[in-house]
Amino acid sequence: MARRRWQDLSPNTRRLILIGASVDGVLRMAALRDLRHRPAEQVRGRKWVWGLTLGLVSSAGTLPLAYFLRGRRPAG
Repeated sequence: MARRRWQDLSPNTRRLILIGASVDGVLRMAALRDLRHRPAEQVRGRKWVWGLTLGLVSSAGTLPLAYFLRGRRPAG
């Protein structure tokens, strides 16, 4: 399969890629900020593992969502 260049993509495809990347970036930054301010006892798993994976793994938004849905313990 030949590799497609950015110039070869349709304007709609480019727009979808940019929107997806923006959503992923916003979710990732929100998850990292939440993780930084949350006490370790309110996080399922190790904070450094969450931080490392959120910072390095490209996941199209699924990893930040996993953190928000399953990685945090309820406060209190």
